[in-house]
Amino acid sequence: MRRTAVVTAGTGGIGLETALGLAAAGLAVTVVGRDAERGARAVERINATAPAHPARFLAADLASLDAVRALADRITADGPLTVLVNNVGAMFPDRRDSVDGIEATFAVNHLSPYLLTELLLPALRAGAPSRVVNVTSGATALAKRVFDAVEPPGGYYGFHWYGRAKLANLAYALDLAARLDDTGVSVFAADPGGAATGMTDGTMRDPSIVSPGLRLLWPLVRRKFERSTSGPASVAARSSVFAATDDSLAGRTGVVIGPGVRPVAAYRPAADPRVAEAVRRLSERLAPAVAG
Repeated sequence: MRRTAVVTAGTGGIGLETALGLAAAGLAVTVVGRDAERGARAVERINATAPAHPARFLAADLASLDAVRALADRITADGPLTVLVNNVGAMFPDRRDSVDGIEATFAVNHLSPYLLTELLLPALRAGAPSRVVNVTSGATALAKRVFDAVEPPGGYYGFHWYGRAKLANLAYALDLAARLDDTGVSVFAADPGGAATGMTDGTMRDPSIVSPGLRLLWPLVRRKFERSTSGPASVAARSSVFAATDDSLAGRTGVVIGPGVRPVAAYRPAADPRVAEAVRRLSERLAPAVAG
């Protein structure tokens, strides 16, 4: 059976490098993105490596839950799925809403991959042994852990809200791994460790993305951000490619792959059952995978 992979936000940066790695491993890769021109260039670059199967592009604005549902329908129609890499991510210097009226950071970084994964579970079960890889971030360490609502108490600080959305998605990944144990669908999280990408370019130089306390230390914080986002995307993608393909992970699930491309301990709050339950309730309410 032909092995297939889907990489969201796969037309550039870490996502494209991940797609290249999966294609090199012999998978038929679909890259998802908003821009058709970027998508065409990504497919051209992948196919220039003479992969075993030609790549393709699917257009979808993953800030829209309806677009996520339509994307899932198109992918499901193709049959079994071997690998899903939820690479989509976004950080905003100011607060904004998605087209669904949901705070955009939470919508893009958690609700979108959550809903896509839930809708693609039948295809992943059909493609078993299969894998889900959620791209996480070290920003989870600065996140508020309250998930009674989309927006945490206090002011909007882009980096912290990004970390909170990534924490929700990491908690979901670990919870999903336990839920799918013994189904043939393994779930992993991959921390790329940061790279110079479109998301980090410019945004990480704006002190408004951190809380007032950290702004007092902005020269130090900015240097740390610059160091952590200066590496090539090809290196940052290695953790995702490893999680998606490496034989050493066969039969395992619920594992976090760190920037050093090896299993690391999960951030402890993400493994807290209370956090997972709160994230599950909020996700099911805002992005139901079942009509009703």
